[in-house]
Amino acid sequence: MAMDKILVSACIIGRPVRFNETDNLVEHPLMEKWRNEGRLVPLCPEVTAGFSTPRAPAEIEPGSLGSEVLDGIAGVFEDNGTEVSKEFILGAELALETAQKAGCQFALLTDGSPSCGSTYQYSGKFDMGTREGDGVVAALLARNGIQVFSEDRIEQLEAALAEN
Repeated sequence: MAMDKILVSACIIGRPVRFNETDNLVEHPLMEKWRNEGRLVPLCPEVTAGFSTPRAPAEIEPGSLGSEVLDGIAGVFEDNGTEVSKEFILGAELALETAQKAGCQFALLTDGSPSCGSTYQYSGKFDMGTREGDGVVAALLARNGIQVFSEDRIEQLEAALAEN
């Protein structure tokens, strides 16, 4: 029986690909287990879409969600006002393509990110405030039947894997 693969934000496995050249390393026994089993398919959608590291911070505009960016009714903006929605959508499309090619039915993504956030986003005002909502990648993966989990829901992901 083939093991379910997990698309994982590259920063979660320790790659310094976040906008400020840091990682979001998650040290958890399940992460080590999945790595050893060869389940993890790491990807940073923003880097894959062509953004550099470091790069300007970006947030989805206030009151909007990743799904609305996908639908063309909201945007993603850098803190200097530059709209980068097309690049974020490209990153989401490449993440979906990577997940589908690898046979991923699950994704473990960094919460809060305008790409990978699944339970919360930053406010869109660059004030460190947060609000509920998904990022562009999380929204596109969910639309295509891939279950998305944030890094603080690793046990729920393990339960979903066990049920599959």
